[in-house]
Amino acid sequence: MSAFSELMTHARQTEALAQIAGRLGWDQQTVMPRGANAQRSEEMAALEEVLHARRTDPRIGEWLAEAEPADEVAEANLREIARAYARNTRVPARLAAELARLTPLSQSAWEEARLAGDVASFLPWLKRMIALRREEGQAVADGGDPYDALMADYEPQTDSATVAATFARMRPRLVALREAVLGADSPPALTGHFPQEGQLRVARRLAGHFGYDFTRGRIDLAVHPFSSGSGTDVRITTRVAVEEPFNCFYSTIHEIGHAAYEQGVDAAHLLTPIGRGVSMGVHESQSRIYENQLGRSRAFTGWLHEAMVQEFGALSARDADAFHAAVNRVDKGYIRTESDEVQYNLHIMLRFDLERALIRGQFEAEDIEEAWNTRFASDFGYPVDQPAHGVLQDVHWSVGLFGYFPTYALGNIYAGCLHRALRADLPDLDAQLAQGDTSAATGWLREKLQRFGALRAPRATIAHACGFEPDEEPLLNYLETKFSELYQL
Repeated sequence: MSAFSELMTHARQTEALAQIAGRLGWDQQTVMPRGANAQRSEEMAALEEVLHARRTDPRIGEWLAEAEPADEVAEANLREIARAYARNTRVPARLAAELARLTPLSQSAWEEARLAGDVASFLPWLKRMIALRREEGQAVADGGDPYDALMADYEPQTDSATVAATFARMRPRLVALREAVLGADSPPALTGHFPQEGQLRVARRLAGHFGYDFTRGRIDLAVHPFSSGSGTDVRITTRVAVEEPFNCFYSTIHEIGHAAYEQGVDAAHLLTPIGRGVSMGVHESQSRIYENQLGRSRAFTGWLHEAMVQEFGALSARDADAFHAAVNRVDKGYIRTESDEVQYNLHIMLRFDLERALIRGQFEAEDIEEAWNTRFASDFGYPVDQPAHGVLQDVHWSVGLFGYFPTYALGNIYAGCLHRALRADLPDLDAQLAQGDTSAATGWLREKLQRFGALRAPRATIAHACGFEPDEEPLLNYLETKFSELYQL
């Protein structure tokens, strides 16, 4: 066997084991019995030790030095293996195992604290997680910014200074739009009681209409919706509140966007380093364009209105126009995942600044609730009313995902670019969306982006799909146009 063949065999086996680890995480958040948590912690730690040993095997360096890429696919696989090897060899095995051991315990503690509204009970777990991630960030950064090192796990080839500059350009226009919208007459919200069984039936219909392949996936319930897996086993979760059906429906569409990316990667790349989404920013571009530009469009909400009437009977929204306005209603709120498009990125900016300060040691776990509440009141103009609406609302910090939050806003930026290009190529799209048919749009995304997986770097992936370099302008223009029309500004 050539050095390249040996390297790829090793990589495929490692990826297969990583998929098993991911399945254990899915199981924990969906169907695992609560009493199994301590044992699951040890299982995850043991598996991580095996994975870390494989990911830092000295033979990888030898194979990389000898391997000769035959084409762009081989070259991309070598790029991804080299990047991961350089990172993983800087992380001690002890630290990797300890993070894997802590994560399920910390997440369980977060779930209990969130339910009880008890920040103090979660702080010891958060403190341990921050300490371990700081250590990891410092090891990987090798003298550089530890937050940048962690962020590179989710969005390679960018840094926090670039992200901060982008957010600084976006904030004035977002704040001005929010103030204008909140100063206008607000449409009525959708009200009523929508039983869980009915919501899940509609959610499954939505999944089918957005092209989710149930022969390679499933939908379950979780505290915090997520997508898990790649290739031929890609699972999603959603959640249900009986008086807030949009929470379920748009969480489902969002996660379908993630799942569609993974299901859409060319089968030839299965279990290889490029056989998955290239970054979380690009991943979010798929979930956000599915959820917002497609799912919240006037055309598609007309179809969703009829689907809900069929399932639940007459709605408080008197017609399709009123329903569309209710779907896109801008109002004061606390929850990122339930936020409208206008304010969503402001939620991300808050989290980005706080977690960067945490990893850099500018404040500690004990300071985070006060820091969150102070910043939220400053940014949104009203106080946090309970911890589940504040610092305890997101799962990310409990499982150590520091550096992940900015990818949501980057995903919105990328989605804005993709939407502009998609509309230019599909001028009759609204007529299809009005029938609940998203196949032209989702097919365009699969052909232009999803099938390539991680063949190209993140920004190059978006540029290849769009035909131009990505920036925030298409997103901001889309938001201003859409909400100026909705609110008659």
